[in-house]
Amino acid sequence: MIITEMTRQEIRELLERATIGRLACAKDDQPYVVPLSFAYNGVYLYSFTTSGQKVDYMRANPRVCVEFDEISATNQWQSVVVIGRFEELTKGPDDIDARSTAHALLSKKAEWWQPGYVKTIVKEHERSLEPVYFRIAITETSGHKTEKGE
Repeated sequence: MIITEMTRQEIRELLERATIGRLACAKDDQPYVVPLSFAYNGVYLYSFTTSGQKVDYMRANPRVCVEFDEISATNQWQSVVVIGRFEELTKGPDDIDARSTAHALLSKKAEWWQPGYVKTIVKEHERSLEPVYFRIAITETSGHKTEKGE
C-alpha cells in the first residue's frame, strides 16, 4: 500500500458524494468534534443543526475544519480535510438566498435533517429544537488516498 495525495478533481468528487463529515471547532483552547450531514456546491459546505455546543463554539471562533472519508478496507481509503470559516445563515433578509440554497442541497439527501433536528436529551434535559443553518466558506482542502503498492 502507498499513500498519495488526491488531485483537486478527486477531492471535489469525494465532497460531492460525501454525506457525513466530522466537524472540528474550538473555543478557549478546547477542541470539539462532531459528525454532521453536509452538502457541497463547489464553494461552500452547507449544513443544518440545532443550537448547542458546536454552534456556541463556532459563533465564538468561526475557524473550523471538516474531515470526510470513504473507507472500503484498512488498506483502501480516501480522506479529505476542508479548512474554512463558519457562516451562520440567519432568518434575516441578507441570508434568504443562502438558506434556500442550503435547504435545496441538503434536502436532496435522504433524512438530511437527522440527527440535527430530532429529539435530543442531554444530561436528563431535552434540548430545544432551534434550527440553525450554516455554511463553511472553504479556504483550503487537502486529501490523501491509498493505492496498491508494487
